[in-house]
This record gives sequence, structure tokens and C-alpha cells, in this order.
Amino acid sequence: MSGHSKWATTKRHKAAVDAKRGKIFSILSKEITIAVRDGGKDPEFNPRLRTVIQKAKAANMPADNVKKAIQKGTGEIPGVIIEELIYEGYGPAGIGMIVEVTTDNKNRTVSEVRSTFGKCGGNLAGAGALAFSFQRKGQFIIDRKKIAENKLMETVLEAGAEDVKVDEDCYEVLTAVADYDVVAHALEKAAIEADSSELAYIPSNTITIDDEEMAKKVLRMVERLEDLEDVKNVFANYEIPDELLAKIDRE
Repeated sequence: MSGHSKWATTKRHKAAVDAKRGKIFSILSKEITIAVRDGGKDPEFNPRLRTVIQKAKAANMPADNVKKAIQKGTGEIPGVIIEELIYEGYGPAGIGMIVEVTTDNKNRTVSEVRSTFGKCGGNLAGAGALAFSFQRKGQFIIDRKKIAENKLMETVLEAGAEDVKVDEDCYEVLTAVADYDVVAHALEKAAIEADSSELAYIPSNTITIDDEEMAKKVLRMVERLEDLEDVKNVFANYEIPDELLAKIDRE
């Protein structure tokens, strides 16, 4: 959508994430452990593990950390049980939010998430409350400077991608969950590096926030949720115009 750059929002998120590298290692370690527990320790036969290890390398996660996380998944290193959970709720301006967590203490995590929602003017909702507001998809965001549109289209559509959306400065490739790894492998084989790749909750519709104070409240809530140790991802159905987002970041 003109004036609402997905890439601007993604770059802002990536900068915030890079500033929390210690937390990222913790989240990746838990993801690796879960992937090994559910699908085995061989990346060749475990697509999810292969994808997480690629993310770990991109984040410069030490190899020893990766090894220990794998050993926890196989049981070679005893550890606590890690769960993957999602929480659904509403934030300022009525935006819908889905929060993905990986945790070894469900009670602690739900307490922290609920408290953050409440302090930021939102509230948790019951499971399934936002089922019709988001769709689970594989998502790749790629800077348009990296690849010509026709080459990208040929690569991902042949691999089974559902759609390619062309933004002002990025491509958004969407896939069915089952095809995510196939498309990821096709991009890797074609030497096309995604700036962001994940299984995401894509909003069916978005709410445009063009009031500066409300936009700040929404961004503050997302940032506080992302600061929580167990939170892996926050998905929300809002858009902030590029000009307003840039103004907020300059202040």
C-alpha cells in the first residue's frame, strides 16, 4: 500500500531485535531444542531445524550454543520442558495482536504477557478470538534492490509460493505453511537472501493509525511485549504511514 512500507516496519523491527542479541540467542536456543525434540537432530531430514540453524548463523549465534540446544533436544543434556504457546488480545485503537512465546514456565509467561497488555491499555482475549483476523503463512520479505522482480517470481512461484506482493521497496512472498521450507530452499539455491523469513500470522485486514500519540502507544506496547524474555514474535493488524513512523523514530 502506498505510504505504508512493510520494509520500513521490518527494518525498524530488525534494528530493535539486533539490540537484544542476548534475548535472540535464548529464543533461538529454545526453538532449536523444540525442533530437535519434534523432528530429530539431522537438519537434512528436519526442515524446521534447518531453518532455525540458518537464523542462528545469520544472528552470529556461537556454534557451542547451537550444539548445546541440539543436545537438550535429544536429551543428551537434561533440561526443563519447553512449550510453544500463542496468546491473543487487543491493543490500543482496537488492534488485534497475536503473541508467540517459547517458555519453560507457562504461569510466569502468561502473567507477564497479561500484565503488559493491561499496562499498555490492552487486554488478553480467549483462544481463537482472532482466528478469522489472521492467517498462518510462510512469509519472506526481500529488499527490491537485491533481485529483479521477474527472477524472483520465477524462483518462488515454481517452488510453490502462493503470492508475491510488490511494495515500494520490498517484495513479500507468501506461502502455505507446508510449502515454507520448499520455497526457503529454492531461495537459498538461487542465492536470494531474504531480509526476513518466518512462519507468520498475516492479518486479513489492517487498521491504519495516523494519529501520532496513538501510534506511539501501539509501538510502545509492541516493544514492551518484545522485551519479554519468552516472547518470540508479535503480530498485529496495524499500519502506520511511513512519514509518521519516520517522525516518531527521529524524536
